[in-house]
Amino acid sequence: MKKTLIASLLVGTALLAACGNENASTEDTTEASKHQHSMANTHQNGSMDHEQLVLKDNKGTNTLTFPAVIKPDSVKGKKVEYSLTAQAGTTELFNGYETKTYGYNGNLLGPTLRLKEGQHVTIHLKNDLPEATTFHWHGLEVSGKADGGPHALIEPGEEKIIQFTVTQQAATLWYHPHPMGNTAQQVYKGLAGLLYIEDANAEALDLPEDYGENDFPIILQDRAFVKGKQLDYSKVANIDGTYGDTMMINGVINPVLKTEKKLVRLRVLNGSNARNYNVHFDNDMAFTQIATDGGFLNKPQKMKELLLGAGERAEILVDLSKVKGKRVSLVNDQNVVLLPIDVNDTKSAVNASTKLNTIKVDKALLEQQPTKVVKMEGMRENVTINGKKFDEKRVDFTQKKGETEVWEIDNAITDEGGMIHPFHIHGTQFLVLSVNGEKPEPSLQGYKDTITLQPGQKARIAVKFPYEGMYMFHCHILEHEDNGMMGQIEVK
Repeated sequence: MKKTLIASLLVGTALLAACGNENASTEDTTEASKHQHSMANTHQNGSMDHEQLVLKDNKGTNTLTFPAVIKPDSVKGKKVEYSLTAQAGTTELFNGYETKTYGYNGNLLGPTLRLKEGQHVTIHLKNDLPEATTFHWHGLEVSGKADGGPHALIEPGEEKIIQFTVTQQAATLWYHPHPMGNTAQQVYKGLAGLLYIEDANAEALDLPEDYGENDFPIILQDRAFVKGKQLDYSKVANIDGTYGDTMMINGVINPVLKTEKKLVRLRVLNGSNARNYNVHFDNDMAFTQIATDGGFLNKPQKMKELLLGAGERAEILVDLSKVKGKRVSLVNDQNVVLLPIDVNDTKSAVNASTKLNTIKVDKALLEQQPTKVVKMEGMRENVTINGKKFDEKRVDFTQKKGETEVWEIDNAITDEGGMIHPFHIHGTQFLVLSVNGEKPEPSLQGYKDTITLQPGQKARIAVKFPYEGMYMFHCHILEHEDNGMMGQIEVK
C-alpha cells in the first residue's frame, strides 16, 4: 500500500504518532473504507502518514456476549488439567453469512481460563488447523519450554502437553498463536483467548467479580470483511500493521453491553493486530484504572482516557450510576463508537477497595545504567531490533534466572520516519522505571509485559525472569513481529 512518511520531528510540539489512531470521517469502498491520514493531534513527539482503514461507529445492534469459562478436565487438590484445541470453523457474524474463522475449542476466539496462584497446571494442546501453530501464554511466567514461542511449533494433527505452576499474582492475561511469519493471519482469523490469574489478595478485595454480570471481559479487535463477509487476510494485509473498519468485540459485530446503573469492572484487551485505542467515554465521564497487564496497581487511578497498544490490557472500574439517560459509549480519540453501553434505572451500591497492591521499586534500580539496550527501528519491510532481523539460531541476549537487570527500550526515529511500537517480553512481568527520564505515568506503575512507546521515546524497565529457557522480545504489531522485529534471550 502507498505510504507517505514524514521523518522530521516538530521541535517543541506534542504530537501523537500512532499507526493505530483513527480518523473521524468514514469513506466506504464496498465493504471496507480506506483513508490516508496524518497522525498528528497526539501527546508525544514524532509524526507519520499511514494509510489505514478507518473505523466505523459500532451501531450497537447485537447483544454483547462473553467467552465461556473453560471447565477443567480434572481437579485433584492443586492439580488441574485442561484441554485446548486450535480448530477451523465458520461463524455467523452477519445474518445469513457464514464467515470462515479459527478458534480454540470452538469456531471463533477461545474460552476464558481461570487459574489460581499455586495451582499445578497441565494443558493438553491439539492442533486441528490445516497449518502449524503454537500456543503462547502472553504475560504468563512459565519456563521457555511452556511459553509457546515460535520454536514450539505444533504441526497439523499433532498434540502436545505442557505443565507449569502458577506463581504470579492476580492478573488478566491472554493466549494466542506465535508461529514465525504466520502469527498475524492466525490471530486475525480468530485465535485468541483470555487467561485470568486469581489469588488470595484478589479474593479479599472489594471489587466487582461476577463474570459477565459486573466483571466484563472486553476483547477489542478491528476487522475488514471482503466479498461474502469473509476474513481474507491476504486481501487486506499491510506489512506495517493490518487494520479493519469494523469493530469486533468478544467475537460480536456491532455489540452493545447491556447492564444496570452500578459499578462495573471492564477487563479490556487490545487484541488487534496493530491498532491502538485511546479510549474514553463520550460523556467525558471519569473512570478508575485498577490494574495493568500484570496485576493490580498499588491504588486506583482516576482518569478520563487511556491508551492501549496492541497486546496491552487494563482493568478499569466504571460507575454507571452516574450515567444520565440510557446509554453511554466507550469511544476512541476521534469519537468513533467502540462499545455502546445500555443501562437501566436499577442502581446498586457503589464502593470499591482503595488499597490494591504493594509494589515496591528498588530505588537503586533508578540510578542503575542499563545492561541491555533494545533499539526498535524502521517501518514496512525494514523493521529491525538493534539493526537485525530475527534469527531463531541466534541468541541476542543472555540473563541469569532470578536476577534483575535494567533494560532500555528505544523507539528510534530513522530517515524513513517513526511510529508507535508496543514492546513485549515473553515469560516475565517487568516494572517501568522511567520514560524519557521521567517517572512513568500512573497507568504504567504496575507490572507490565507490554509497553507502548511513541516515536522517539525511551523507557527503562526492570526485568527479572523467574524461569529458565529461550524467550522472545518483540514489537507486538503482529505484522512487524512476523517480519522479523523480534529477538530472543536465553535465561539460565
